[in-house]
Amino acid sequence: MAQTQTDSPPRSHKLGDPVVLVLTIGFVLAFVLLSLYDIELVADSISSGFAWTALTLGSYFQLLLILTFFIAIGLAMTPAAKARIGNLDAPEMSTFKWLSIILCTLLAGGGVFFAAGEPVYHFVVTPPAFDTEAGTAEAVAGALAQSFMHWGFLAWAVLGSLSAVVLAHAHYVKGEPLQPRTLLYPVFGKRLMRGPLGGVVDACCVIAVVAGTVGPIGFLATQMSYGLHELFGLPEGYPTQLGILVVLGAVYVGSAVSGVHRGIQLLSRFNVFLALAIALVIVVFGPTLFLVNSYLQSTGTYLSQFFTMASMTAETAPAWWMQWWTVFFFAWFIGYAPLMAIFVARISRGRTIRQMILAVAVIAPIATTIWFTLLGGSGIYYQLTGTIDLTEALNNFQFDVATLTVAQALPGGTWMAFAILLLTSIFVATTGDSMSYSIAVVGAGHDAPSSLIRAFWGITMALMAAILLYMGAGQIGVLQQFIVLTAIPVSLILLPSLWKGPQAAYAMAREQGIID
Repeated sequence: MAQTQTDSPPRSHKLGDPVVLVLTIGFVLAFVLLSLYDIELVADSISSGFAWTALTLGSYFQLLLILTFFIAIGLAMTPAAKARIGNLDAPEMSTFKWLSIILCTLLAGGGVFFAAGEPVYHFVVTPPAFDTEAGTAEAVAGALAQSFMHWGFLAWAVLGSLSAVVLAHAHYVKGEPLQPRTLLYPVFGKRLMRGPLGGVVDACCVIAVVAGTVGPIGFLATQMSYGLHELFGLPEGYPTQLGILVVLGAVYVGSAVSGVHRGIQLLSRFNVFLALAIALVIVVFGPTLFLVNSYLQSTGTYLSQFFTMASMTAETAPAWWMQWWTVFFFAWFIGYAPLMAIFVARISRGRTIRQMILAVAVIAPIATTIWFTLLGGSGIYYQLTGTIDLTEALNNFQFDVATLTVAQALPGGTWMAFAILLLTSIFVATTGDSMSYSIAVVGAGHDAPSSLIRAFWGITMALMAAILLYMGAGQIGVLQQFIVLTAIPVSLILLPSLWKGPQAAYAMAREQGIID
């Protein structure tokens, strides 16, 4: 009889794996204390490691994402993809709820923050894959296409396709825990699962997610503080940022504690409805024809120039550009991937492998490109027509300024800007709650981690953001760079999924009598 999820975890696991707790809490304390001791030493050290990693391993990260996407799509087209996850005949949740959670969990990690500013940046600074003149009508398609490359098929596929299949088979069929170490179970077997090395593997993945989640939480506080000051005259500064962190932390901690089927699901559904309402206003009252034409042209450019953009390296493009754009984003997604895969496997019980892969690697990226076109495409339109000028702000990487400026230029002005700030806040909250839940699952090794541990991780990430903001917003950026370093060990954990994912899918299909 196949194993199913555990509803009543053993008491010995409720506080989590001690190796994972010691290493991850040790990292948080070490980063904060070292920053307090010598902030420049920490920043310079991570910056040097970031630059070396991007230059030396950038091509490897790109190749990992490319292979993951194409192998996953190939797997989805096979008969084995009819196998159902979790040995259920019907899905645990409706398709709309399921897709809402998937979309909100990743897009919040930065997609909303960059959706307005990144396309405009590529419009005023031509990406190396194109030779159009910056700031002209001919540059529109390339600018959006480059954004699609960073947030499209490759980014999503690594987060929950092949790795989620490996986890689903190992957990629901073999009875292994929902932990990153389980991705290596088909290679190393029980020795890794039961030994301290497994704790080290889990800790690497948790540290990557903490670094990747604290960043958006901190950036949101600065963005909201700036936005509330510009829109309503509220004082801008650390007290306001701290107040925002308290409210945000309370929301996503409460959501994480209530679980997947309550708070996480409700937040995600609300955010999807709010995003749809904002999109409808932009489509009806915004530069509709420009956006439709731009989307069609940019999608064509994205597909025709796909391999050119995906395979560009520091040898064929400026090293600084690759470091701060393609490699940074791809490493960020790699760092998130194991815990996102755990989350996707957890919420996809009853779905077929084909449904899960297509939802994560096709439907979600298409929705993301539409969202980037609505916000970023509108920003390009207003930049092109002279309504706004974001050249200086974006050259200084001030994406909070870009988001608010574009939002204020949209139909509705101040109220649209407030709605987008609210949307961004809840998107970040959905990342906070889902990652707090996933980290707790990793520590416990089962699907029902202690509410205390869920709350602990949510509070820890908010507190870390508050401390780093007190030192200066730049230290949040330093922590974001650190996720590129964590992508090195995490990528090695993901690597076996390239061949173990298809093997797991065929094993599930045979066990369910779908194929001989």
